[in-house]
Amino acid sequence: MKSLVIIPTYNEKENIESIINAVFGLLQKFDILIIDDGSPDGTADIVKNLQKENSDRLFLVQRAGKLGLGTAYIAGFKWALERDYQYITEMDADFSHPPKDLINLYNECENNGADVAIGSRYVNNLVSVVNWPIGRILMSYFASKYVQIITGLKVKDTTAGFVCYRRKVLEAFDLDAIKFKGYAFQIEMKFTAYKFGFKIAEVPIIFANRELGVSKMSGGIFSEALFGVIRLKINSLFKNYKREN
Repeated sequence: MKSLVIIPTYNEKENIESIINAVFGLLQKFDILIIDDGSPDGTADIVKNLQKENSDRLFLVQRAGKLGLGTAYIAGFKWALERDYQYITEMDADFSHPPKDLINLYNECENNGADVAIGSRYVNNLVSVVNWPIGRILMSYFASKYVQIITGLKVKDTTAGFVCYRRKVLEAFDLDAIKFKGYAFQIEMKFTAYKFGFKIAEVPIIFANRELGVSKMSGGIFSEALFGVIRLKINSLFKNYKREN
């Protein structure tokens, strides 16, 4: 089954070559799509150079500027659906998501029947995060608890950004109706899959804070999630989540 890994980038020159090589070094074959939002540090140029030896597996979409994480993934999902990919995984470029766990997410879908497999930091009553300040860990953990209470979503790591989707999940979505851009985007995707009745599984990972480059996290991302979740729940009351097949 053809698998694609979507990696959004903005100023990731320190990490991009290493993460691409790490994914290509796995025993399981994954193609890679880089969605670069006009990185002024030359991230896209590094990808173009690597494409010379991997033109059949490494792809690049360049956008004019910083348009948001959510819109980058939506662009990647549409790109994948236009091609014959059966499994589409989203992950970060900074090694916070261990590349080796791509295989575990794939296996959870291919062999264990999951429609959505989440690389989870908070499964089995553990907090598997390395080198994060305690304040950020608590904020992330309780944000997921908050989402569970408001939405009823049975997922422990609701803001996780390391997720494998079966093709049929993304085909069921109206991708243009997914509006959030930051943390709330990840919540909205999981909540929509839940409302459609897809099987969601969480696979434990060890999440490590980036060592190179600069975090793109901001206070606006957290506020979007805080108030967006309430709006998401209210809007869901007026939507039809009936699947066509």
